[in-house]
This record gives sequence, C-alpha cells and structure tokens, in this order.
Amino acid sequence: MSAAEAGALSPLGLGLERFRANRTALLAAAVILLFVLAALSAPWIAPHDPADADLFRRLQPPAWLEGGEWGFPLGCDSLGRDILSRLLFGARVSLLVAAIVICIAAVIGTLAGLAAGYLRGWTDTLIGRLVDTLLGFPYLVFAIGLMAMMGPGLHNIILVLVYKEWVFSCRVVRGETLAAREQDYVEAARALGAGPGHIMLREILPNVLSPVLVVATFRMAYVIIMEASLSFLGLGVQPPTPSWGSMVADGRDFLVDAWWVSTLPGLAILMLVLAINLASQGLRDAFDPRLHSA
Repeated sequence: MSAAEAGALSPLGLGLERFRANRTALLAAAVILLFVLAALSAPWIAPHDPADADLFRRLQPPAWLEGGEWGFPLGCDSLGRDILSRLLFGARVSLLVAAIVICIAAVIGTLAGLAAGYLRGWTDTLIGRLVDTLLGFPYLVFAIGLMAMMGPGLHNIILVLVYKEWVFSCRVVRGETLAAREQDYVEAARALGAGPGHIMLREILPNVLSPVLVVATFRMAYVIIMEASLSFLGLGVQPPTPSWGSMVADGRDFLVDAWWVSTLPGLAILMLVLAINLASQGLRDAFDPRLHSA
C-alpha cells in the first residue's frame, strides 16, 4: 500500500489494512470464525443428541460408520454420548460465556477508566483501590470462592467472571485517558464549555476504543480457560449441558484406555485459545500507533 493510499484511510481503515496483511492473524481469525460457525450451527450439524446416553456405546472408539449409518467420528464418552456432538454444543457454552463476560466487562471497565482518568481526585482513588484489591486475589482462587458461595450455573459463572474481568479494561482506559486529557482537542472542548460527560464520551472515548478492542480480544481467551477450569472442577455449567471443561474432567480416569474422551475437548480449548491469542496479537500490531510512528 502506497503512502498516498495510507494517508487517505481513516485510522480504523488503516488498522484493518495492516491486519489483513498479517497472514498469521488472518489464519487465526479464520479458525475463530470456524469455531463460531460450528457453535451456531450445532443443532443442525451435530450427528447425535449430545445428551443421548447409551451404556452399550460406553467408551466406543472413533468410527465414522456404524452398521452402514452415521457413526461416532470422535468416539463416545463413559456414558455412551457422542463426543463430536458434545464438542459442538460445548463450543456454544464457551463462546457464549466469553462473549457476554467480555462485552459487559469492557463496558464497565471503559466507563470506570474514563471516570478515573479524567475526573481524578477521589474518583480515581476509589476506583484505583478497588482495582488493586481485586487484582490482589489470584483469579482462579477468587472465582472458586465466589462460585462456592453462589452455586454452580451459567448465570453465576458469568457474574463471577465479570466481577473481576472489568479491571483489565479499566486499567488500560485509565492510562489512555490520562494521556488524552492533556491533548489539544480536549483543551479546545473545555474552552468551548463542554462538560466532563461530553468530553469523556464524545472526545476521549473514540480515541481509546482501539486498545479496548485489543484487550477485550486477548481477555476472551482467558475467560474461555476460566470457564473450562471452573467446569472441570464441577463449579461451572452443570450436566446435562455439555461443556469442554466438564468433558475433560469426565475422561480423566480413562486417559490410557480411552484417550479421546479428554484429549479432544482439551485440543479444542487449545486451538481456540491459541487462535484468539494470535488474532489479538495481530490486532495490537495493526492498531497500536506507537508501532508505526516511524
């Protein structure tokens, strides 16, 4: 892309062009899209009911055909349930939890970071102490404690993860706001009589959305791991709803004789988290102006 073409693009358009030029990030984005499409179409493409148990199929190895009919391509678990179908429906749980948690946390964290960075004073002190307190607890231990008090379930796991996840967006937005509040365009808005709300939401917010997007993408991978970890411990999504973490837990006693029960959902977690991390790295490289200032 020539310098003239780059100059004609908006910062968003320029960032998207850089992202498209990153083949690794594009491949990672394609993998994420594949997981999303598989999750959305799970009710139509899953070969079997994910909750359909049959002890006659217990720990059946992978087989594409069975008696001339569609078999169990990824095998069956200890209750005779189709692993492929459970993987597809489990992707819906992981992606749904990650998407809801990240969206809510990004909104809360962005607003809190704007207020702390622009208003300063007691607002910054209060939010800062709250952030420091939450960061002082190990994430998994903190989540386990809250889940033990609130009880397992999809809604509770979302609330627990949001309760701490917002601090990561807040820290980034606060730092960006501290730098932006001294810029000329903010001073001009103040001189024209604009109030703090207008300046934060109309002047500063559009300029901090890019780092928020990068942080949100990166944190989505961590939320997926947290959801899988809590489900592995029996504190997340409860049976018969399939979850990748609980699928790994179901097969931990059969790693030698039936490796596919735990290994395949573990590989699904690994592939999705790795793809999200690579895509978030590509977004950071594309939208961070400090990497292209030269």
